[in-house]
Amino acid sequence: QVQLVESGGGLVQAGGSLRLSCRASGDLFGVSTMRWYRQDSRKQRDLIATITPADVKNYGDSVKGRFTISRDNTKNTVYLQMDDLKPEDTGTYYCNALKIGLSLWGQGTQVTVSS
Repeated sequence: QVQLVESGGGLVQAGGSLRLSCRASGDLFGVSTMRWYRQDSRKQRDLIATITPADVKNYGDSVKGRFTISRDNTKNTVYLQMDDLKPEDTGTYYCNALKIGLSLWGQGTQVTVSS
C-alpha cells in the first residue's frame, strides 16, 4: 500500500504564491512518475505537472513558466511551487503516483485564488 498526502493549499490573492507538498509513504517500491492534477468546479481533472524518476519535467500549457515541480527522494516528497497565481488556478490539487501499472491518488488539497 502507498499513501499520498497532499498539503500546502489555502487562500491566496492573485499574483501570490503557494507551495504544495505530496508525501508518499508505505511500500514505495516501483513508484515512478509523479504528477499533479487540478480539479475545478466542473469536476474536470486536468494534468498540471509531471516529473519522472530521471527528473524530466513537463507542464500543462496553462501553468508553464509559473509552476515548478520538484522531488526530494530523501523525503519521499514531491512539490509544486506555484507562482503568479491566477483565479483560474482555483481548484482541488491532487497528487498522483504510478506504481507498476497502478495509478494512485492522494485526497487532494484545496487552492483558492481571489482576484
